[in-house]
Amino acid sequence: MKKRSSIFLVSVLMISLLAACTQSPSATPSTDAPPASGGTATEKPADDKPSEPEAPKEPTKFSIGMRTLNVKYVENHANINDDPYVKALERFTNTDLDIRLIPHAEYETKMVQMFATNDLTDVIQASGGISGKELAGSVEAGVFVDLKPYLEEHGKALLETIPEAAWERVTDAEGHIYGIPEYLGNPSRRATWIRMDLLEKTGLPVPKTVDEFLEVLRAFKKLGVEEPFAGRAEFKYADTFFGAYDVFGYGNELELVDGKMQPKFLDVENMQAAIGVYKTMYDEGLMSKEFATVNPNTFKATITSGKAGMWSMNANELPIWGEQLVNNVPEAKVALIPSPIGPDGKGGYSLYSPVTRSFLITKQAEDKVVDIIKFFEWQTTEEAKLFFSYGLEGTDYAMNGSEPAYKAPETNEELDKQRYLNYWLWMVQDTTYNELVLSQTEEGRALIEIYDTMLANEGRDGYEFNDPLEAWVNNPDINPFSDRYPPLINEHIMKMVFGQEPIADWPKVIEEWRSKGGDALIEEATKKYNEGAVVYAPQR
Repeated sequence: MKKRSSIFLVSVLMISLLAACTQSPSATPSTDAPPASGGTATEKPADDKPSEPEAPKEPTKFSIGMRTLNVKYVENHANINDDPYVKALERFTNTDLDIRLIPHAEYETKMVQMFATNDLTDVIQASGGISGKELAGSVEAGVFVDLKPYLEEHGKALLETIPEAAWERVTDAEGHIYGIPEYLGNPSRRATWIRMDLLEKTGLPVPKTVDEFLEVLRAFKKLGVEEPFAGRAEFKYADTFFGAYDVFGYGNELELVDGKMQPKFLDVENMQAAIGVYKTMYDEGLMSKEFATVNPNTFKATITSGKAGMWSMNANELPIWGEQLVNNVPEAKVALIPSPIGPDGKGGYSLYSPVTRSFLITKQAEDKVVDIIKFFEWQTTEEAKLFFSYGLEGTDYAMNGSEPAYKAPETNEELDKQRYLNYWLWMVQDTTYNELVLSQTEEGRALIEIYDTMLANEGRDGYEFNDPLEAWVNNPDINPFSDRYPPLINEHIMKMVFGQEPIADWPKVIEEWRSKGGDALIEEATKKYNEGAVVYAPQR
């Protein structure tokens, strides 16, 4: 029998995670027999006279375009519309779905093409709120249905369940609601991960400062770890040390300095310090020399195959990624630790928007809006929570008396399927973590505790505008991404890390950025801020 190791969660303590076991959650059991939530309800007769039974309503058929989100179960599926869980979701909601997948890596390009050719699905998934690049101005162009009057009459549970901060991100300046959001109760989602079994071999304590982190990475290298720190192209999920110095350059990381609204990377001293850390790691072989070309699949494969000692990833992925690593490297112990702190004593990753996905209904499907709203509203029910957390009764769990007996997944295939159910197919939920699954084990409850303590007290944030600033739209080179620097800034960072430009030249980079639209950006952002235009203040 294969020996299983623990997955460790560290803020103060370490714990094992997801040992194969059978649990007995207290949630109300469900069956895969559908309720009539999609519209088969019968009305009570006005008198005692027998009446003809109302004919069942035909399932509501609609198409929905969804990003694959790098979910292996989805991307490897021969036809997701034939998937048994999609079929079950259809039965639960009395719908007939036509899911059209949008490749994760080509998402923005494919979305823009979709709008340009008017090849639209009835429901379109956006990343975040209604001002994303992928929507290509379609909200302003009147492509979508204003859902507000429909929600007020037919979607009260959605309005009551989803936080106001999330609704704000899908509401325009005139008060029209254009999307149904998937939301985050805790915006501090990313965490710093470490192989505790390797740290124990070094004899070093859990690092806190940037210098202590570098010391640990050097010790990992001496142990023969192939990638002490797992890097990734454009520093996506590898921006740990930019966070320590509070110099993120993303769309939600503007700050007010001397009355001017500007990106944080204009802080020369801290930006040079952060770039210096990555150059040190690159020069000393503490991260891959090829990190600039590492894509999401290679990144995950490097980590789950045991080649990395430290990395960044969403904390809610721990049950899946951690278990997959243990399946490949039984002695591995994975921990989440506080992120490195910088000169101000703080650290962490850029806070997420309160909205992680939203679902917009195109006007071509306006005659189906009520049923589509009910489709999403069902996903807020306890019955839906059980389905998306555990799967199908008789297939994924059995009943133990009146209680479902849930068996945690063990194999990589089972873990991929759970991620698909918990994360991808469940479109409207608080996606911070799966409370029902985690609350069944001591280890899962510890992860919840980490969210509520460690992650709740770290993270970086700034000002963000509702509508994209024109200076950004007009100058793609200086236009940032949600979690990546603008192309012009990233290019210079990379050259400095590779030693092709001196870090001391960062002020010259800022001057170039200013000349290519940066000054116009600062002027526009400052003007809008002073005028009280729709702007989101830092969440912390």
